[in-house]
Amino acid sequence: MKSLMQAVIAILVVCALLFFAADRLESAGSKGNKDTITVFNWGEYIDPDLVKQFTEETGIKVVYETFDSNEAMMTKVQQGGSAYDIAVPSEYTVEMMKEEDLLIPLDHSKLPNLQNIDPYFLDLAFDPGNKYTVPYFWGTVGIVFNPTKVADHLTFTTWKDLWDPSLKGKVFLVDGAREVMGMGLNSLGESLNAKDEQLLRQATDKLITLSPNVKAIIGDEITPLMINNEATVALTWSGQAQDMMWENEDLDFAVPEEGSNLWFDSFVIPKTAANIDGAHAFINFMLDAKNSAQNNDYVGYSTPNRAAMDLMDPEVIEDERFYPSEALRDKLEVYENLGLEWLGKYNEYFLEFKMSIR
Repeated sequence: MKSLMQAVIAILVVCALLFFAADRLESAGSKGNKDTITVFNWGEYIDPDLVKQFTEETGIKVVYETFDSNEAMMTKVQQGGSAYDIAVPSEYTVEMMKEEDLLIPLDHSKLPNLQNIDPYFLDLAFDPGNKYTVPYFWGTVGIVFNPTKVADHLTFTTWKDLWDPSLKGKVFLVDGAREVMGMGLNSLGESLNAKDEQLLRQATDKLITLSPNVKAIIGDEITPLMINNEATVALTWSGQAQDMMWENEDLDFAVPEEGSNLWFDSFVIPKTAANIDGAHAFINFMLDAKNSAQNNDYVGYSTPNRAAMDLMDPEVIEDERFYPSEALRDKLEVYENLGLEWLGKYNEYFLEFKMSIR
């Protein structure tokens, strides 16, 4: 009997200790959740004054961390070592994060400013009903060029212009399989998401004929080269092109009429989140028309926020180079998650093309 009583007392003590520890952890977690959020975003992709303003208005401190690729971001979220409350992936990464159950569904009742988003940018294929995403910025893949350094007949409103003999050794390409293979497929009138070995073969053969015109395949180094007039033509993203054009007024940008990529970066709440309410509050704050317009002035990419556009310089939103007409937008495609097998094929064909460049 004594042994039984001792065992019961021991169990009760253990239970009390566990309850006390859990209560302390919950209290500490609640306090941390209430006071801080951690935002995981691309570098130079938000107005820091707005981050300060959010803290001033809500009392919630923002820890801001950056990444330089979707892959790096997703790896950190998968590892789960950091409690990221908000991340900003691109559309094809959203699909992968959904497949791996890395995202928390959004509570739209806590996002009243979601109504400010243009319906065109809602309910897209990679996230029906915007269950997991809120549009942040969007853009295209196109051609930035210096009109003073190319023949007058080259407008780059068609991919064909890149193959013009006058551009021998003058074309720079981004170091991305989806972007370059997509260009090859679009130049043939095909989808940049094609899962067809024969089409990939044809696109690669077409790209190999471009090799004499290709100076190099590089990354962000193209920005200073274009700004300093050390490069003439480059395949790039619209936001990067706009950055170049701010620094060099001679530059221009075009999205080819055959079609190209339409990309989206979105706010999501990863399963690592420790402050879900704070994450919703931050996203809703950024969706405010005035805040979104201010953020657009700082970042310079195209905004999906229709209410913000009413507060922006009309010359900005009427510039069809960065806000394409509906007719052109209908020809643009979002990158789909191809799966590992087909992504591997795209990389193989891209490598074959790269090896053809002398």
